[in-house]
Amino acid sequence: MTHVLVFLAILIVVVLAATTFENFYWKNRELNNTYGLKEVLVNFSLGASYKLIDAVAIALYIFFLYDLIQPYGLQVEIENQWLLFPLIYLAVDFFFYVTHYIMHKVRWFWTGHVTHHSSDRYNYSVALRQNFTVVINGALLIWWLPSALIGFDKELVLLAMEMNLLYQFFMHTEMPSKLERFGMILNTPSHHRVHHGRNPSQIDTNFAGTFIIWDKIFGTFVPLSQAGDIKYGITRLQPNTYNPITLVFHEWKDMLIDLIRTKNIRVLTRGPGWIDTQDKLKKNDV
Repeated sequence: MTHVLVFLAILIVVVLAATTFENFYWKNRELNNTYGLKEVLVNFSLGASYKLIDAVAIALYIFFLYDLIQPYGLQVEIENQWLLFPLIYLAVDFFFYVTHYIMHKVRWFWTGHVTHHSSDRYNYSVALRQNFTVVINGALLIWWLPSALIGFDKELVLLAMEMNLLYQFFMHTEMPSKLERFGMILNTPSHHRVHHGRNPSQIDTNFAGTFIIWDKIFGTFVPLSQAGDIKYGITRLQPNTYNPITLVFHEWKDMLIDLIRTKNIRVLTRGPGWIDTQDKLKKNDV
């Protein structure tokens, strides 16, 4: 809980400073549509609800499941695991890439991630646009469990994850960034802009957390120069609302409707667009 409170305090200061600066930056350039007050308030409320549930998840995953699972893994035994921290961070970042990929490719997990992609704006507040059900639907277990099985120290894994998420916060901007000069290795705002795009050349690309090398290794990398015009939002059932409850649960509702309508369990395990493809095939058969 101490880790959570410290991280939350740091996050609040960083977020307020960054969003205020970004807002003034664009207003000074007479671009006043980057931020909308209603959406900012919604994004902050979504971020707060997510972090509250995340605190419970940390207590469950780290202080219960992590210790329960760790004895069945490799049980890395190094007296001072701080020496391993760079390796732990690299591993945590790779496991994030895998988790993030799965959240886009499996609709059950997409239900908890879609909220983050549903804004048609792109700014620092969008980084807070999170859905607390990602903690409940098991997606975060995919991120946590490999580190437990390897035997990494849970406190260092938690620190690595918090640092990773904090780094990702700074990806959510269209302002010029000095991080771009390290774009061969690191994730950058321009790389992540492509990830948030909804045009065909932008969907399911650039899943990286900190290191873009994973996308380059596994063929999911698309540079901004090859992505075309970026349009933010989602392609399927874009929610046009500022209601946080709707933003959290709309895809859960749509998924369950599709499951009941089709009576096909693959609605849960296939990608979010799979059901549309099946509907088109049925219409063509008719």
